[in-house]
Amino acid sequence: MSRIGKKPVDLPSGVSAAVSGQTIEVKGPKGTRSFTATDDVTLKVEDNVVTIEPRGKSKRARQQWGMSRTQVQNCVTGVTEGFKKELEIQGVGYRAQMQGNTLKLNLGLSHDVDFTAPEGVTVTAPKQTEIVVEGIDQQQVGEVAAKIREWRKPEPYKGKGIRYKGEFIFRKEGKKK
Repeated sequence: MSRIGKKPVDLPSGVSAAVSGQTIEVKGPKGTRSFTATDDVTLKVEDNVVTIEPRGKSKRARQQWGMSRTQVQNCVTGVTEGFKKELEIQGVGYRAQMQGNTLKLNLGLSHDVDFTAPEGVTVTAPKQTEIVVEGIDQQQVGEVAAKIREWRKPEPYKGKGIRYKGEFIFRKEGKKK
């Protein structure tokens, strides 16, 4: 049985949740998020606590139980604290800067890369070698950070490129004479 699914999701003060059918809508200080669960689980909101229970004992119901509980928890975390991914740029001449809503990246290509953040995600560049991606949807924040990193992945010889903050890059030794 799922151990994650058994834990109820607590709603902090200032956060409200409403269930209609299989959809739960969570409202908080940072915005509104909703999640639609499959028909394998039942969602209930009672006394600032959201509980998820499986319908039946099938393998799929047990799988959806833990996943649905985690998705609801992510909705609650998103509307209270939000999610954040930090990226670092390493390499001579590599830099990032914001121009309005567009992130301009100099990555040693023949042209500058202009990246416009989608709705619901804010991208900032506090320093020339740092990029911060923030939003209330964890999946969208991670996807935007991955798209930015995709422009110049860290290479294993000198470590140049865009990496997540704290990411370890396995370094290779160059060829010898």
